[in-house]
Amino acid sequence: MTSGALIRVSQLWKSYADTAVLERINLTVERNEFVTVVGASGCGKTTFFKLLLGEEQPTRGTIFVGGEPLSPEPGKDRGVVFQRYSVFPHLTVLENVLLGLELRRSKFLCRSLGRRRREEVEQCEEMLDRVGLLPSAKAYPDALSGGMQQRLALSQTLITGPEILLLDEPFGALDPGIRSDMHELVRELYRELKLTVLMITHDLSEGFRLGTRLLVFDKVRVDPQAPEAYGATITYDVPVTRNRNNGNGQAESVL
Repeated sequence: MTSGALIRVSQLWKSYADTAVLERINLTVERNEFVTVVGASGCGKTTFFKLLLGEEQPTRGTIFVGGEPLSPEPGKDRGVVFQRYSVFPHLTVLENVLLGLELRRSKFLCRSLGRRRREEVEQCEEMLDRVGLLPSAKAYPDALSGGMQQRLALSQTLITGPEILLLDEPFGALDPGIRSDMHELVRELYRELKLTVLMITHDLSEGFRLGTRLLVFDKVRVDPQAPEAYGATITYDVPVTRNRNNGNGQAESVL
């Protein structure tokens, strides 16, 4: 694995008018870390992700990615998967994944041709095979289960080769059994593709199960007379190790 800091956040604040959402966020994320983020609803986790994507701009503070100031526009080095499936219902599974490559490589035509298209189709088929969707390549999203649609959303994001994968509660709407399968898939993709992952979750056990590091966002300053004056910050930054067996042949998260 390549080591070294990939993301640096320094004294980050974010406010909307008189409402502070985040304050004093300081964070360094190394390459190939899997960072899970937990916290109460409304504590600014999704706002933090929007800042990392470049969709929102800090009120104060700085964000560096790869040693460079974060671009004010979402970059191809960062991919995101949300809880709601971001797939195009009028396109087949293969066409959904192919579109990401076509938009990146042919911004005006939005379509590749000839040998390039054949190569891109092969690349997309390899990605679909990796996530277990190749048999459904010609199907439309409405024929897929929730778990399969989330696999498709992952494929759409990963086909463009992002270095950083942002997951905003991607498994919250899935049944427990399907969620467990998705956990295993994300772990495999994280290892195989050498990704740096940041994932929001409301499930603390999920955060420990998947991450190599867990962050807790919370408000530490509260003024009853001005409840919107202060924002959330990182209150806990916990490394997670997996060096003990739980008796079922699976690793257990241990602090």
